Amino acid sequence: MKIKQANTSVPEIDMTPMIDIVFQLITFFMVINNFDQNEADERVTLPRDQLAKPPAVQRKNSFTLNFGFDRDTKGNITDQTPYLFFGDERVVLQQVRSRLQQESQFYSTIGTKLEEVTVEIRADAEVQSGMIQELIQMCQEDGISFQRFALKATQKSVP
Repeated sequence: MKIKQANTSVPEIDMTPMIDIVFQLITFFMVINNFDQNEADERVTLPRDQLAKPPAVQRKNSFTLNFGFDRDTKGNITDQTPYLFFGDERVVLQQVRSRLQQESQFYSTIGTKLEEVTVEIRADAEVQSGMIQELIQMCQEDGISFQRFALKATQKSVP
């Protein structure tokens, strides 16, 4: 008796559903990701406080100012001059006025009242409080006119 050999072929796996699931997972995690950390700057070491808590609701109209020092890879301050960081650009406090005017003009142009805009200040723990007050006063000057401020800190765990 002769046995016929069956045509054997390697089954192909349809990867389309797997790819769809992967893209849905990527989209899901991008949507739930906290984008607030995008505004964080590693050159700024926030002060620690027991009362520091994240805002209960995400602020709608706000922008962040990072105020700190140049640091080396170990976190040590390399330059004692505090700077405001705008991405790769660093500016001393006396030169930030034009940037604040641009922000003010931007919000006025898109029709947002300046009273509704919150200036979030992420100041390094070692920046003198007088310099932070000077920054706030600069934000309140004529031609800039911001009125709402939030200072960021890291929550200190209670022993």
